[in-house]
Amino acid sequence: MFSAPSIALYIHIPFCETKCPYCDFNTYSQIEPLMPGYVVALIREIELWGDLLNHPTVRTVFFGGGTPSYLPSQDISQIMQSANRSFKIETEAEVTLESNPGDFTSDKLTTYLESGINRLSIGIQTFDDQLLGVLGRRHTAQDAVDAYRMAQDAGFDNISIDLMYGLPDQTLEGWKSTLKKALELQPPHISMYCLTLEEGTPFEAWVRLGKMSDPNPDLAADMYEATQDTMRDAGYRHYEISNWALEGLESRHNLIYWRTEPYIGVGPGAHSYLGDTRFANLKQPREYISRLTNAADGKFDLDNVNLDDLKMIIDIVPVVDTTEHIDRRLAMAETLMMGLRLDDGISIPDFNARFNQTPNEAYESIIADLTNLGLLKTSNDRLFLTPRGRILGNEVFSRFFE
Repeated sequence: MFSAPSIALYIHIPFCETKCPYCDFNTYSQIEPLMPGYVVALIREIELWGDLLNHPTVRTVFFGGGTPSYLPSQDISQIMQSANRSFKIETEAEVTLESNPGDFTSDKLTTYLESGINRLSIGIQTFDDQLLGVLGRRHTAQDAVDAYRMAQDAGFDNISIDLMYGLPDQTLEGWKSTLKKALELQPPHISMYCLTLEEGTPFEAWVRLGKMSDPNPDLAADMYEATQDTMRDAGYRHYEISNWALEGLESRHNLIYWRTEPYIGVGPGAHSYLGDTRFANLKQPREYISRLTNAADGKFDLDNVNLDDLKMIIDIVPVVDTTEHIDRRLAMAETLMMGLRLDDGISIPDFNARFNQTPNEAYESIIADLTNLGLLKTSNDRLFLTPRGRILGNEVFSRFFE
């Protein structure tokens, strides 16, 4: 049987009450009637993967979206019950649910805790009400504070908040004010993302048509530098390019991604990585529901499936849409790209043990060039981004894919 001794599990919830104009994730609004059928289909996919992989150990679970907190809390509970039946979820597993501040009630939070959710990621984005309006968010700054306190009162002690910088008409002082208000909450973890104008989003169209000011990348860089100083002074570890945490409270689920370790994603558009194969589900919720509902009436005959053959395993899942073989050269580049995002960088001996080459042997001229430019450094058998390299991370990473 194909060996997947321990994995991470990502569960995609594609529903949003409204879709934010900057978002290009696989999310949908005004399809609430699909929710009951979606939960049934999602549970079928979870149970199928459990059978195909012989119920492997799960180290972390992450409900992402979309807005998982928009789904009825009893549905989240049913999904978690299915995951527990299908996988061996570690007793101390990190189980995260992404949430919108306006969705919390005391009963909903209690149901989350009872179902095994032990970490919340709250999409606050900014504490500036005017910018919240620009972003199309459904909550106010005060709603965000109230939601955070409600989660604490319910018993959640591992809470992450998401913030955005580099927004249209956002000032450096305004960003510093948002940071100050965020730190007043003393969250264990903060993710901070620079706005990217994604093709096909309303934001991108508005900027292209001159209806909205183009974000200033130099100002965004100033905001990022100010963030590093402020967060360091507040006692947070800058453990990944966009993430800060109090010691020991890093996102364990995301660390699995950054360390290119195996994971399964369920739900429309979800990605998975097993062995030397990356694969993704189809994106449309209706088609996702239909395929899992209609395939053998939801029952799957695995008697003739060679469970040692990863390709055959993937082929039996009716919602897998694309697969990609990760050859050695691509695996090396991706390992560097993902690992260099972390503050402890890449272990040169570990890289050598995996690929029988050190990074310098595989990319001698590129690493020499990036080192001379002050973007990379080597110390104690590890390869790191410099502070300047973190600001120019995408430019650094692209060099390994040339």
